Amino acid sequence: MGKIRNKTIKTMIRFTILAALLGLSALLPAQNPVPALPQSRPIAIVGATVHPGNGQAAIADAVVTFANGKITAVTTRQANPNLSGHEVVEAAGKHVYPGFIAPNTQLGLVEIEAVRATRDNAETGDMNPNVRSLIAYNTDSRVIPTVRARGVLLGQITPEGGALAGSSSIVQLDAWNWEDAALFPDDGQHLYWPNRFSYSWQTQSISKNERYDQQVADLRQFLTEARGYCDQPAPKTANLKFEALCPIFKGERNLYVHASLARDIEEAVLLAREFGARLVIVGGRDSYQVAGLLVENNVPVLLGQLHSLPAMNDTDIDQPYKTAAQLHRAGVRFGLTIGGFWQQRNLPFQAGTAVAYGLPYEEAVRALTSATADILGIGNRVGALAPGKDATLFISAGDALDMRSSVIERAYIEGRQLLLDDVQKTLYERFQEKYRRQKR
Repeated sequence: MGKIRNKTIKTMIRFTILAALLGLSALLPAQNPVPALPQSRPIAIVGATVHPGNGQAAIADAVVTFANGKITAVTTRQANPNLSGHEVVEAAGKHVYPGFIAPNTQLGLVEIEAVRATRDNAETGDMNPNVRSLIAYNTDSRVIPTVRARGVLLGQITPEGGALAGSSSIVQLDAWNWEDAALFPDDGQHLYWPNRFSYSWQTQSISKNERYDQQVADLRQFLTEARGYCDQPAPKTANLKFEALCPIFKGERNLYVHASLARDIEEAVLLAREFGARLVIVGGRDSYQVAGLLVENNVPVLLGQLHSLPAMNDTDIDQPYKTAAQLHRAGVRFGLTIGGFWQQRNLPFQAGTAVAYGLPYEEAVRALTSATADILGIGNRVGALAPGKDATLFISAGDALDMRSSVIERAYIEGRQLLLDDVQKTLYERFQEKYRRQKR
């Protein structure tokens, strides 16, 4: 009887938890906003301050026109452009930016970090270059609308796990499915450089990775075998892992190496030179220490985690904030990344912090737009407000890099106007109404 009673109690607890979860879900919107319809008529944004995204000065009292999803003109009101047939959007006192790009993100691959069934960002094993993150990308993620509400309209969906994690893809953040979302499928391979040290939370101590040299040797051996496979005109036996790396050896795709320490970055540069790979450093915490090497080898950096503490005790406390300005002065090409998935909503504010620590404002905008687009290989389509580019842009009532004044009022992807609703706005409005009623 005792066993039966315990089983009954456990069953009742399960049903109670399930009912609570279903009740909570009823409070939230049934689904994300429906993807926008294609642009139906020309649009002109008039009177705003336009930030071109290419590092050039902002254009005051500007006019931006676009039709059929493409920008047709960027000029000033004084030029008296012909706006007949255009839907005119008055934006005096506001700002227009190219859509921000979030590189190195697991957006759409992870929904709830604490729930294993919603995490599809990593495969088991160390060498998985054949993995494609794109086919796991979930366009129905509840997180995506919250990111778009900060002006982040494009993302590089990136796999994690092991040494060679697989290929990332560039997507636009308004689509029915991953096929529609894909802007640049399989833009490059991601290599996570072995850690020299590890930290134990249990003992709160740092220990040396005794297998570091062997892990680097294994990585080099794998790449050597893959290159040998790719050099064959017609391999007798297909090897999907090796085959996935062939575009890297041909210089057709980027090799993204995730590394932070200066000496790891140096080793990554030497490795890329050895295999003829087109290298991009991701993270690059100590990249300012090897800026000359990066410039000499034309290696760009996707600089991560500006909002963090320095890793070393003898490093300036504000070093993470000023690294971007140091790379800019040294002539290193760089974009900004924050990693993770929901964190992308704070990506513009990292750029704002970089401005406060010496990075020119328009260069900060460029790091979120055209600089990142060029690094990822999509600069021919997005990243700047210029005729012929995709009309992927947004209007902000205030400074989009300032969390105090950033209010995104309109956003367009390829000329399609997005519905900027999300779960957080719904909850905010719900409880605003609750307290308004209590005051009556």
